[in-house]
Amino acid sequence: MRTYSTLHRTALISAVLLNRITALTSTPPYLSTHFKPASLTRLMSTKTVLVPIADGSEEIETSCITDVLTRFGASVTTASCNPDGNLLCVMSRNLKITADTNIEQVKGNEYDLIAIPGGMPGAETLRDSTVLKDMLLSHHKSGRSIGAVCAAPAVVLSTHDILPSGSTCYPAPKFMEVVEDYEEDESVVVKGNVVTSKGPGTSLAFALKMGENLFGKEEADRIRAELLA
Repeated sequence: MRTYSTLHRTALISAVLLNRITALTSTPPYLSTHFKPASLTRLMSTKTVLVPIADGSEEIETSCITDVLTRFGASVTTASCNPDGNLLCVMSRNLKITADTNIEQVKGNEYDLIAIPGGMPGAETLRDSTVLKDMLLSHHKSGRSIGAVCAAPAVVLSTHDILPSGSTCYPAPKFMEVVEDYEEDESVVVKGNVVTSKGPGTSLAFALKMGENLFGKEEADRIRAELLA
């Protein structure tokens, strides 16, 4: 029967423990193959998004923004800007959406992105919200991302002098005429920290572009492939 000195036994135990620690801290082959760095980044770096809505906001645009950015891994909050504080918003085509909170409750919060759907008269209600106006101005001044689609670029951003020249919006004359150097050909336009888009049919591409700005192109390509977009 083989015998070991105390020193030899200690060395053997140390070797076994070292092998176990190495196994626990190493990345298994199946993870290194299938768990992409972009996925790890998405899990470890939560971005925050505010989506202000009101009675008369556009439901397709609201749904695309909230759904797609959630798929990226963002923490998305919908905030009602209804003057009476009602969280239940009757959208432009009568779909009912209950907001997570009202704009008063989040006025001291900071977000990585404020994304504004269009729809009328919803965009006018968002324009007239003094809380949202103050948040947008502070957000823009700090260089954080802003997105607006459909009527919102012209009605909300232009009114508050946030809309860059060369942006786009819903192609109706009353909106186009307030956008300096209106971009007619592109459905999604990025100017600095502001992303604009034309309407319901372009809102999926709009949301993907905002996600790309927050999480990177590799992650956007992954989400785009999942959506068959």
